[in-house]
Parts: sequence; C-alpha cells; structure tokens
Amino acid sequence: MLGLIKKMFGDKASKDLKGLQPYVDRVHDVEDQIRALTNDQLRAKTQEFKKLIHEYIDADEQEIIQLKEKLEKNLDISINEKETIYSQIDKLEKSSYEKSQEILDKIAPEAFSVMKETARRFNENEVVEVTANDFDRELASKMESVNIKGDKAYYNNEWVAGGNLIKWEMVHYDVQLIGGTVLHQGKIAEMATGEGKTLVATLPVYLNALPGKGVHVVTVNDYLAKRDAEWMGMLYNFHGLKIDVIDKHEPNSEERRNAYLADITYGTNNEFGFDYLRDNMTGNPEELVQRPHNYAIVDEVDSVLIDDARTPLIISGPTPKGDLQEFDALKADVQKLYNAQKSLVTKLLAEAKNLLSNPGNNDQVKKGSDLMFRAFRGLPKNKALIKFLSEEGNKTLLQKTESFYLQEQAKNMHVIDDELYFVIDEKQNSVDLTEKGIDLLTTSYDDPSFFILPDIGAEIAEMEKSDLKEKEILEKKSKMIQDYSVKSERVHTVNQLLKAYTMFEKDV
Repeated sequence: MLGLIKKMFGDKASKDLKGLQPYVDRVHDVEDQIRALTNDQLRAKTQEFKKLIHEYIDADEQEIIQLKEKLEKNLDISINEKETIYSQIDKLEKSSYEKSQEILDKIAPEAFSVMKETARRFNENEVVEVTANDFDRELASKMESVNIKGDKAYYNNEWVAGGNLIKWEMVHYDVQLIGGTVLHQGKIAEMATGEGKTLVATLPVYLNALPGKGVHVVTVNDYLAKRDAEWMGMLYNFHGLKIDVIDKHEPNSEERRNAYLADITYGTNNEFGFDYLRDNMTGNPEELVQRPHNYAIVDEVDSVLIDDARTPLIISGPTPKGDLQEFDALKADVQKLYNAQKSLVTKLLAEAKNLLSNPGNNDQVKKGSDLMFRAFRGLPKNKALIKFLSEEGNKTLLQKTESFYLQEQAKNMHVIDDELYFVIDEKQNSVDLTEKGIDLLTTSYDDPSFFILPDIGAEIAEMEKSDLKEKEILEKKSKMIQDYSVKSERVHTVNQLLKAYTMFEKDV
C-alpha cells in the first residue's frame, strides 16, 4: 500500500529533488558563458560578485558606520537616545543581512558555475596560468604549488593536504550542485559515502564568503579541519579568498584573531565553542577573537549537534576578588543558617521516628510522614535520614507523602516548607530560602531587605507615574539597577554557598 501511494504521489525526497532541479538548471544555463572566460576573466568574476554585493547593501552599511561614529564621538548622549540609536543599528544590520541574502540568491547559479569551472580547469590542466597579483605573490612565498615567473602566477594541480601529496581530480556533478544549494538554504544535506561531501561545501562556502563577513566550516576533529582547509583551499585561494584554521593557533592569540578575520575559517566544534565562551567571559573588547557570526557549515552535523552536544562545554575562569566577591563575608551567615536547619532536621527526624515506630492511628502516621517529608525537604543528604529511609516501608511512605503534596501544582507544599529555613529540591538541583531563613540571615544586618531582590518592574512603573523630572527618574533608575545588581550577586552567593554545604561533600 505504501509503495502504491509513493508511486501515485511520490515520496518527500523525490519532491524535494524536483523542487531543487530548477536551481541546477540555472547553473547549467550559464556554464557555456563561464567556460568561455579566460583564466584571468574567471578570477575577475569574484571581484565582480563582491562589487555587486557591496553596492546592494552599501546604503545600510554606511548608515551603520555613521550611527556607530555618533555613539563614539558624543559621550554625553542620553540613555534614551542611545537606545534609539542601538535600535536603528539593529534594524539596519538585519536589513543589510537580508539584502545580502537576496543578492547571493540572485548570483548563486553564476557563482556555483564559477567554482565548478575552477575545479574543471584544475582537473584538466597540470598548471593553471594567470596574471600575478599581490595575493598570488604572498601565496607563492608560503606554498610550493604556486609559482611566480615575471608577471605570471602558475597554480599546480598537485599540492600537499593532510600530510599527503594530492592531485586535483574532481569536478562538481549535479548531486553536488543539489547539495550545495541545500546547504546555502540553511538546510541539512544528507549524502552517502563517496558522493563528495567535501567538494559540495566549496559551492556555498565560496558564495557566502563573497560579502566578506566570514564563513566558518566546522569539523569533528583537528586533522579534518587542517586537511580540508589545505585540500579545498586552493580553489578559494585561486579566487583571492583567504583561508585559515583556528586549531593551528593558541587561544586568545593574535594569530587566532586573524584566523577569524579570514574569508573562510576552518576549525573543530569544540574550539569554535570555547572561543565563543572565552569571548563572553572577557571584559575587554580588544581580547575578543571572534567577529559577528555570518554563515557556517557543519560537517557530520548529527555527530556535532547531537552526539557531541550531549557533553556541555564548560570553561572556568579566575574567581574575582574585591568588593563584589562576598563568599568569605557571607560564609559565617550561611554556616549559621545551615546549623539552624541541621538542628531543626535532627529534631524533626526524632519526632518522625517516634511517631512512625509505634503508630497508634492514621493521624499519627500522617503527622509522622509529614515530619519525615519536611526533614527530607530540609536536608535530603542527612545521613541519619538516609539510614531511616533505608528501613522497610519508610521510603514508600515518603514517596506517597511527596505525591500528595505535589498535587494541584503543589499548592499545599507551603504547609511542609514554611517551617524550614531553606528548601532543597534534589531533582531540580536547587536551594530556595524561605521567609524564616531570610529573617535569620538578616538578624546580623540593619536592612531587613538585605537578602530580598526588589521588584524593579513595579518600582519603575510607579516612578514613571510620579511627577519627578526625567533626570531624577534616570538617576533613581540607575541607583535601583545598581542596587538590584548588588543584591542579585549577594543572593546568588548565598545560594551557591548553601548548595556547597547541603548538596556536596568535600573531595567527593
């Protein structure tokens, strides 16, 4: 039956291929025109494409530059005006990107044909001769496969890639043109072994490198990153595009920053990810290595985005010292809070044991199970509690009690939690202070709201309704945000200390 339906209506793959065929036909339509070009004229197409793109988006790009200069030069601009300018910049950047995508879609058939013709010429000629430019001379100083004689540059069709001497023997077939179109559209191209996945990437990579905003080619290991950059790189170099591999350079180095400034940047998923994390940890814009993200192709996407993604990238940095670092200052308060909870849990557990060891009636069991559950919510890792729960029937009773209080979105959980200083949810890996806990913490301080985050939204709304002048409102807003930031850091520090005391064991 399924086979009959496929014959009548076709399967999704067939429909997708049918929809992509017009793109392939458009590449074929310009092939004769591109093939008739000389080697110099073929290379000149890249500059022609770049000029078209530049002219198409230039108005937006110039306006962005002017707005950024305005922000840099006029330091006394009001906050509201700054917000307006940043909003304008965001809209212009979005417009510029959308326009660049429009023009790329328009030139895609011709650009694909240029890359296909370049591959054909390297395949059919041992040496490809062109008029030398400065970039050719730079390549010749580093690569044995590029030679300069007089005003001519000679590109050999043999070069070293991945430690081996390779001879270029590939030309794009329709299957690669289809794959390249799919990748340019931001979709996943699934290809069988031998269908030329590496060659497919040259088409969308070349096309999307033309705006000069960078293309990332993400691979699963550093060998593949270096090999593919060397193997396919000659086609890009022939057209004046710069290639680099981030894995060759030390993190945070000038060399790695320059690698990201190349037209096409190869690297492993982990290194791209760690550079992103490092950039987000630095407070100095000059230490950033990545530029704004533009276009990326991920090789072995199932491995990178599913298998490898199950292991999060974790990066550590130095713990800040100074006024904002309150761990040492708050440690004594948290120790006092922890000891109070520990004492309470010990008392709760003793009462629970007494009630449940010789239960006389259902009320006694209910009260005992509530006390046991409260002790569990207070310190689930308490050794005496763990031992008590290992006794027959107690864990089942605890689970029944928990299920009861979780009913109706845990609306009655406050009955258990209000007696505690803080509540631990092991499943959510969280610790939350109760009002009783906050009261205990603030006994050492004059400010009763010392550990309470203000409701900024409500306070700002109330302030804007007042008769205060705009300058006064801005000053109050600034002070309020600063106060919120300080308290937020304080509450976070208490939370982290509580987790350390209650959910972890030293050296375990």
